[in-house]
Amino acid sequence: MLTPVKLRRGVVGAALTLGLGVLSGAVFAQEYTARIGHLESDQQSRHVLLEKVAALVNERTGGAVEFQLFPQSQLGNQRQMTEGVQLGTLEATVAPAAFLGGFNPAVSILDIPYLLPDDENDAQTLRAGAFGEALLDTFDDKGVEAIALWPNGRKHFTSNAPLADIADFAGQKFRVMDSKILIEQFNALGASAIALPFGELYTSLQTGVVDGQENPLDTIQRMKFYEVQDYLVLSAHGAMEDVVLFNPAWWNSLPEEYRTTIVDTFLEVIPELREHKAQSVEAALDVIRESGIDVRDVSDEEKARFRETMYGPARDAYLDRAGDVGQSLIDIYEAEFEKLGG
Repeated sequence: MLTPVKLRRGVVGAALTLGLGVLSGAVFAQEYTARIGHLESDQQSRHVLLEKVAALVNERTGGAVEFQLFPQSQLGNQRQMTEGVQLGTLEATVAPAAFLGGFNPAVSILDIPYLLPDDENDAQTLRAGAFGEALLDTFDDKGVEAIALWPNGRKHFTSNAPLADIADFAGQKFRVMDSKILIEQFNALGASAIALPFGELYTSLQTGVVDGQENPLDTIQRMKFYEVQDYLVLSAHGAMEDVVLFNPAWWNSLPEEYRTTIVDTFLEVIPELREHKAQSVEAALDVIRESGIDVRDVSDEEKARFRETMYGPARDAYLDRAGDVGQSLIDIYEAEFEKLGG
């Protein structure tokens, strides 16, 4: 029997080489149904590609594995769904890593600014290589089976005050999720970070409680934050990553071949997931530009300055929380990043 780690390292596409005649043999005649809950709407990239995965897995297992999808918090908020996967009352969830830090502090490494390279192929090399594998392994003692990382876009800065240069961040107030790493990210820029609930952000921007915020472009557009902001900087500084989590008892009840098929299929659709997300982001940016907000792109040189300024303090804040496990992850990450020319 393959271990979960070995299964995650299966070659993408291996499922394609498995004969359906073998998979549909009498020994694998049992049917397996997994409910998969997540937060996004059925129009967003995560759900659209989950539909693709569900169809392919069902086909490649001869109909033996069925994924039932529940978008838009139908099965609860992310904490409730994650706990459900732990307890076995839910078979799976695709969870934003930013929502999992309280559950697994090691995953908060993904909050560190400019962690992933700009080049999406290089980012996927990190995600699918030794770093990504080590990150998934940190879930092994948390009562869940983490089988894959899925990209879900990048964050950008907006503000009601000019952001013409990195120096302009000094003295401004930005809303963040309740994360010491993100607070240190803004402290490094000379800005103040205020942790506020997401539901209060629009009004807080409108009334001046905070000057600015950070979010992916499709979130900025969908939540209409651009209506109460004057400046947008296309910084792409924060990676938004999803973690695919299964209940261990359900996962281990599957035949080995089915587990391999599921993992390979989640990995196989990543290029299509990235393309769907890119199209959504481009459409959102068009809407934002039409509103008249000042939109500024960031050069490679400026991104390098941002990273040089923010990465160290944010990394140190992460290590304060994640301890030895975090240090091991950072060591693997920095070695892999250097191989990519970072």
